[in-house]
Amino acid sequence: MVKEKMMMGALSIVAALALTACNADPSPADAPVDMDEQMDDHMGENSGDMNDQMDENMDDEDGHMMDHSGSGEVPDDLQEAQDPEYAVGTQAIITTDHMNGMKDAEATIVGAYDTTVYAVSYTPAGGGEPVENHKWVIHEELENAGDAPFEEGDEVVLNADHMQGMDGVTATVDSAEQTTVYMIDFNATDSGEKVTNHKWVTEDELAPVE
Repeated sequence: MVKEKMMMGALSIVAALALTACNADPSPADAPVDMDEQMDDHMGENSGDMNDQMDENMDDEDGHMMDHSGSGEVPDDLQEAQDPEYAVGTQAIITTDHMNGMKDAEATIVGAYDTTVYAVSYTPAGGGEPVENHKWVIHEELENAGDAPFEEGDEVVLNADHMQGMDGVTATVDSAEQTTVYMIDFNATDSGEKVTNHKWVTEDELAPVE
């Protein structure tokens, strides 16, 4: 009798386990997670944003990070041009390519100033690839500039932030030129991005709108 009871109990347990197994087909929510597939999907969703951000920042001709738009603020001692070739509010065509999407864009003149402009070379703060012949910084954006312009080969300290790692570093003057410089607005030809208060382009880097 005891044997029969034990046998019946064992059969009941086996039946219960079999029934549980039949009903335990994994639902989509319980299915094993493919971590590699999830990571690929996540990277795919974000890669476009990452590429857009890299394109937005690393866009001068040498791939250095550059700020497209500026605040519009200028040094207090910067003199407005009295008779510029391109008056404030007029349009001109950009003939230079300091950064991607700049050349051949139609610019609106925001400001025109008479000063000395410099092309400079320097190593960004915190390290990184040296920046060669950066155009432009103006005399009023140099520390302790004084009245007399600097000359080729002089060392200067930059008080400008046109590019990351630029402000406060020591640079070497590659060239110096007395001219009219312009602050401009334009739409980038490659992305359509609106760039405002870009500093600087010189008078010979602009052409009349035909």
